[in-house]
Amino acid sequence: MTRATGTFNVKITPQDDGRPEDAPIGRMTIDKQIHGDLEATTKGQMLAFSTEVKGSAGYVAMEKVTGALHGRTGSFVLQHSATMNRGVPQLSITVVPDSGTGQLVGITGKFDIQIAEGKHSYTFDYTLPEAP
Repeated sequence: MTRATGTFNVKITPQDDGRPEDAPIGRMTIDKQIHGDLEATTKGQMLAFSTEVKGSAGYVAMEKVTGALHGRTGSFVLQHSATMNRGVPQLSITVVPDSGTGQLVGITGKFDIQIAEGKHSYTFDYTLPEAP
């Protein structure tokens, strides 16, 4: 496994889709600017649900990452699955198998997000086949 670290900025935009305002599941777009060992942009879609209990919610998302990882260029897709159980988070973000393109073909791994004092950072543990 190789580790990549850095920071990112994220813009989450709610999508109306003509649904009633009280619909239980919301849809959002995700746009990120990632910096550090991974220099990339992302585009994604998220579905989220918040319960009536404070601190309990869940979301799923798919996010295409395009850029350079430790100098190797291409793209791959991240799959998110997360729950918050009365304030206790559980988050899993993994590379979709066989989603790598360009010099990132064959990538596998797990992406972890940290949020401290309003700032977002990441740790990405991944494997890639040897460069040709």
